[in-house]
Amino acid sequence: MVSTRQGEASLTVFLINLDRAVDRLVAMQQKLGCIGLHAQRVSAVDGAALDFPIRDFNEVAFRFKHGRRRNPAEVGCYLSHIECARRLLASNSEFALVLEDDLEFPDDFAELLDATLQQNEKWDILRLSTVSDGRKFRFSRLTKTRSLAVALTREKGSGAYIINRRAAHWFVEKLVPMQLPFDLAFDLEFFGGLKSAFVVPVPVDQQLDLPSQIQGRRRRYHRSRGHYLTVMPYRIFIETIRLPARLMCLVGHLTCARMTEETFSGQTSQTEKISAPDSSARRIG
Repeated sequence: MVSTRQGEASLTVFLINLDRAVDRLVAMQQKLGCIGLHAQRVSAVDGAALDFPIRDFNEVAFRFKHGRRRNPAEVGCYLSHIECARRLLASNSEFALVLEDDLEFPDDFAELLDATLQQNEKWDILRLSTVSDGRKFRFSRLTKTRSLAVALTREKGSGAYIINRRAAHWFVEKLVPMQLPFDLAFDLEFFGGLKSAFVVPVPVDQQLDLPSQIQGRRRRYHRSRGHYLTVMPYRIFIETIRLPARLMCLVGHLTCARMTEETFSGQTSQTEKISAPDSSARRIG
C-alpha cells in the first residue's frame, strides 16, 4: 500500500501475471522494488483453460462491435483486469494501480504517483501507458516534467493505470460480460459518467521486445471484410459521443484551473495591498 505525503489516500498495487510466466514476475518484482513499490500478484485468467461459452463473455456482441472471433487469451486478459477491480472493492483502499507484466518505469514514478493522488478529484481512471500516439491535451501540472491531460480520440493499451472505487464499480457492474477487448472497453468511461485522464509525457513504457501473450497469431481471429457492416457504424457512433464528451471534460478542467488561478491571484493582490500600509507605518514609526 502506498500513501500520499498527506496520508489522505491509499493505493494498492496489483500485478497481473500468468502462473506460467515466472520470468516476467521476477523481472517486474525487481523493477517495482527499485522504485519502492510492492505489488499484490493477481493470477491472470488463462484463456486457454476456459471452457466456452462462459457467462462473462458475450460472443455475439463481441463479433458485432469488434468484428473478430473469440480470442481466449484476450478474454483471459479482460477477466484478469475485472478481478483487480473486484479486489479493490473488497479492500479498504481508495485506489488501485493495475499493472500488466511487460512494463518499464521511469525514475520519477514514485514521485508521480504521489502527485497524481494529490489531484485525485480530477480523474476516476488515470492512464499511465498507451500503445497509441494520439495527441493529449494538458490541463493540470503534476510535477516539473509531467501533467494531466485528456485524449479526445480512441486510445489502446491497458498496461498501467490507476482507478478509484467509483471506476471499479463501473468495471464490475457494467463491463461484464465482455463485449470488447479490455483496453477499448475501459476507454468508454464517458458512458459511465466517469472522468478519464492521461499522464503526459506518458510515463510507463509497454513497447517492449517481449512476445505478446495476447496478440500472437492474431490474424486467425479475424473475420471477413463483411464484419465492417456492423463494426464501422458502431465505431462511428462511439466517436460521435467520445469527442464531445471528452471535449466537455477538458473544457471543464481548464475552466476550473483558470478560476483557481484567478482566485489565487486575487488573494495575493489583496494580501499585498494590506501589507503595504503596514510596512509604511513601520518605517514611519
